[in-house]
Amino acid sequence: MWRTRAAAACVICRSLANSSYGIKRKSPLQNLHLVSRSIHHPYYPSSKFQRPPLRISIKLFSSLHHLPLRKTKLLNIKHGYQFHRNFWLARLASRLLKVRYLILGSAVGGGYTAKKTYDQWKDMMPDLNEYKWIVPDFVWELDEHIDFEKLIKALPDADDLAKLLPDFDKIGESFTSLKGFFSPGYNLVSEVIGASDLLLLLGSPGETAFRATDQGYDNDKQFKKISDKEKIDQLQEELLRTQLKYQRMLERLEKENKELRKLVLQRDDKGIHQRKLKKSLIDMYSEVLDILSDYDASYNTQDHLPRVVVVGDQSAGKTSVLEMIAQARIFPRGSGEMMTRSPVKVTLSEGPHHVALFKDSSREFDLTKEEDLAALRNEIEIRMRNSVKEGCTVSTETISLSVKGPGLQRMVLVDLPGVISTVTSGMAPDTKETIFSISKAYMQNPNAIILCIQDGSVDAERSIVTDLVSQMDPQGKRTIFVLTKVDLAEKNVASPSRIQQIIEGKLFPMKALGYFAVVTGKGNSSESIESIKEYEEEFFQNSKLLKTCMLKAHQVTTKNLSLAVSDCFWKMVRESVEQQADAFKATRFNLETEWKNNYPRLRELDRNELFEKAKNEILDEVISLTQVTPKHWEEILQKTLWERVSTHVIENIYLPAAQTMNSGTFNTTVDIKLKQWTDKQLPNKAVEVAWETLQEEFSRFMTEPKGKEHDDIFDKLKQAVKEESIKRHKWNERAEDSLRVIQHNALEDRSISDKQQWDAAIHFMEETLQSRLKDTESVIEDMVGPDWKKRWLYWIGRTKEQNIRNETKNELEKLIKCNEEHAAYLANDEVTTVRKNLEARGVTVDPCLIKDTWHQIYRRYFLKTALNHCNLCRRGFYYYQRHFVDSELECNDIVLFWRIQRMLAITANTLRQQLTNTEVRRLEKNVKEVLEDFAEDNEKKVKLLTGKRVQLAEDLKKVREIQEKLEAFIEALHQEK
Repeated sequence: MWRTRAAAACVICRSLANSSYGIKRKSPLQNLHLVSRSIHHPYYPSSKFQRPPLRISIKLFSSLHHLPLRKTKLLNIKHGYQFHRNFWLARLASRLLKVRYLILGSAVGGGYTAKKTYDQWKDMMPDLNEYKWIVPDFVWELDEHIDFEKLIKALPDADDLAKLLPDFDKIGESFTSLKGFFSPGYNLVSEVIGASDLLLLLGSPGETAFRATDQGYDNDKQFKKISDKEKIDQLQEELLRTQLKYQRMLERLEKENKELRKLVLQRDDKGIHQRKLKKSLIDMYSEVLDILSDYDASYNTQDHLPRVVVVGDQSAGKTSVLEMIAQARIFPRGSGEMMTRSPVKVTLSEGPHHVALFKDSSREFDLTKEEDLAALRNEIEIRMRNSVKEGCTVSTETISLSVKGPGLQRMVLVDLPGVISTVTSGMAPDTKETIFSISKAYMQNPNAIILCIQDGSVDAERSIVTDLVSQMDPQGKRTIFVLTKVDLAEKNVASPSRIQQIIEGKLFPMKALGYFAVVTGKGNSSESIESIKEYEEEFFQNSKLLKTCMLKAHQVTTKNLSLAVSDCFWKMVRESVEQQADAFKATRFNLETEWKNNYPRLRELDRNELFEKAKNEILDEVISLTQVTPKHWEEILQKTLWERVSTHVIENIYLPAAQTMNSGTFNTTVDIKLKQWTDKQLPNKAVEVAWETLQEEFSRFMTEPKGKEHDDIFDKLKQAVKEESIKRHKWNERAEDSLRVIQHNALEDRSISDKQQWDAAIHFMEETLQSRLKDTESVIEDMVGPDWKKRWLYWIGRTKEQNIRNETKNELEKLIKCNEEHAAYLANDEVTTVRKNLEARGVTVDPCLIKDTWHQIYRRYFLKTALNHCNLCRRGFYYYQRHFVDSELECNDIVLFWRIQRMLAITANTLRQQLTNTEVRRLEKNVKEVLEDFAEDNEKKVKLLTGKRVQLAEDLKKVREIQEKLEAFIEALHQEK
């Protein structure tokens, strides 16, 4: 067979060789394979016979029918002629363009794409392994109790069931004739419905909201070219009905999902599979923001963590949008009045119950009850008014509120005061500038999501906030624009296309990631969230703006807005949180280095730790009051009490009694005056002395330096604690009454038991009189001027008044020398006599000056006489025991001073007992209460514990805490991802 094919090939070759296209040559084929010879067509002359060459014309042929043919060239080969075509490029192209290769490549690419799509869908599906406990255990054990194979065998076969069904082939043939007529419209509707299905069921409204509006406009324009106006309207209505249908299905599924998640979150309350719940991501993130809000950035630590900042003109509907997102009417409301007076940070998170609570309070407000809602609104209003300082309208202090509930989108929003254009009466002059500075401070954060709220019912040219937002975010990379009150805008705006221009971003100069139109109520503050949602859905369902494609379905309703804001917020968090963690790590390193260089031997104690240390020291010092010896207390009390009452005793009791002529009158006068003094003044004075002594001892322990361990950073705090404790302390009211009785009984006793007490009384009297005499000498010296020694030694002269008083003193001393038993007061004739004597010497004197000078001169004379009498009474104890019978010596003044001294000792002892048994413990209790109050008052602690060291330690602690919480949040974020 191979030989037959070779012979046929030789015939063809000889014919080609004899043609006019080649040159006759010999070609050795013995070394070629049999098939190769048949392919290359060489001319091989046979040794047995040789046929004459045939000259025939041959038409060139190619397998590529569409390529132009070229004339071939015969190459000059060594052993004969060889035919060669130059078609290698065409052959390569033909092989590459063959259909089977295209089909194979498409299959491979489609398979890869399908696998990738499947993986994406698989990743999107939630992991239900954690919720297997919801299904009862007996469901998993059904196969052990029920024989499913017997049930399957008992069921009818598929062929039997197919006989019961109608013949769909015949039904399909009846509709075949209508296929050609409805196919274009059917395909178009299918594409639109498929797109809407993907939009509503598969796509995220938040993500699709950021599509470019120009692209949608071009698609609509192309759609208009394809079909007529009526078909377009019909298809649009069909599209809206389909979208609403799937929207209701989606809402029903979300409601069911909400209930299931609520049951899942409540499983710990019911005791089912109890386990410790971890904090949610949004709660962890909110804690970081709370720490940052309290952080005093004295070291230029900037906070660039993402937040959703809600800004807008006053009465633009900011609060209503936040309430729709939070699904509760939680903010106080007013018609045209500024209600938001300070930033309010609202943390939304998912939970089994719809509740709200403040970060500094444990009370939960049930948002499903109107009473709790009213209480929450009232509490927010009170906190806002308390945060505003006197003379201001708005405050920079942030109120932190957490709202939890099933189905809430997780995010952190900050509601800012509304931007105003005019400062009205009742507002502070700088209100407008303060609001602008607060808004800029929050919006200048490069990672903050700006939620710009614009009132759709007013003219766009009246907007103030859009210019402010465009300055902070000129590219619009983190801005979401929200047009509120669209229902009023549709009624009042003459040209609906103006609303379309706003939503498409063509009217305002600002740019944004997405544009939304919402309806947040009908103007009635008593409306519920559910009624507002129904009204919003009904409005957009019947709105011409949506029917005429001026608004896209994904750009309306607060539900789509909340989804979009939440997606954008978490996207920004994932992109920036690690960078912020690194920034705080660098800040921590800088602060630790500064501490090591400035305070190498001190511990890093923050303000709270320093307060605890100071608290322990103060309590130790208060306890040390109980360790004061009774002797020390009594000595201090007795000395201080005598200093307070000595003047009254000398001037009002002793001196008047000493002017009497006999001992009986002296004792009577003394007893009367002592009784009056005891009943009215003495107990009160004693209690005052005891209280002041307790304060002095307490202050001494508080301010006494402790050597090397003393830290002056606590001085202001200790002083404040001391003052506040003393201010709160009140002495026992019954102590004064009991003390009055004791003092009265002590003063009634006149019996001196031994000589030692007698001598002690004399010594006490001498010390008292000498002290008074010294004071009197000092007063006289000031009146008359220096004596001759001081004038000559110190070159000091007398004034004119001192010369007059000196002359008066000399004249009065002469009067006393003439009558040593003179009374304590000058008679009028004596005053006249002294004045005339002085006038005779050329000295004009006023009678009042004479009486004042006499009082001091007679006082000095009396005190000297009394001291001489004390010396005489040193030996009078014997006469005292005999009641001074048959004796000219009378020492009743010694007995008086003994009674006073004994009363002082007994009073000091009584007060000491009250101090150690009652008042010190009450003071200790007051100190503890003051410390507890200071511990709860952060402003007080900041004011009392100040200094660079405290601030550095405080910042270091805050930065460490922020970094640790950020790292924990990042770890949890990666685990959830």
